[in-house]
Amino acid sequence: MHIWVDADACPKPVKDILFRAAERCRLGTTLVANQPIPVPPSRYIKMLRVSSGFDVADNEIVKRLKPGDLVITADIPLAAEVIAKGGHAIDPRGERYSNENIGERLQIRSMMDSLRASGIDTGSPAPLHPRDIQAFANQLDRFLATLSRA
Repeated sequence: MHIWVDADACPKPVKDILFRAAERCRLGTTLVANQPIPVPPSRYIKMLRVSSGFDVADNEIVKRLKPGDLVITADIPLAAEVIAKGGHAIDPRGERYSNENIGERLQIRSMMDSLRASGIDTGSPAPLHPRDIQAFANQLDRFLATLSRA
């Protein structure tokens, strides 16, 4: 199992949690972004820089993803592709995407896109709070615990 991080918009506290988990569990972890992202020196953590452009990082993650891999992303269409390919996805606020909830998330995203396109201000995402970071850490720990039992 490998962890892939949609790193361009991934908050630093979430990356820090992932770095510690990669070392603790000895899991390969790759941050994919179109700009350099600092990573600690580690045999388990790598940074993969891709060219700029719409969905370039997302497409690279999907291309390299193997069934059972974990992707950290807030991008719902990317999460849907990951699940369709047999991977797992967790958002930086701790929500785990699944076959059971990804369709609804895609519908809500589509509706919000339509509202924005018609000129309605839907607001921006809420700032990341410590409870979000804790929810992410808890969800990641639960996921990693299932691996150690398997």
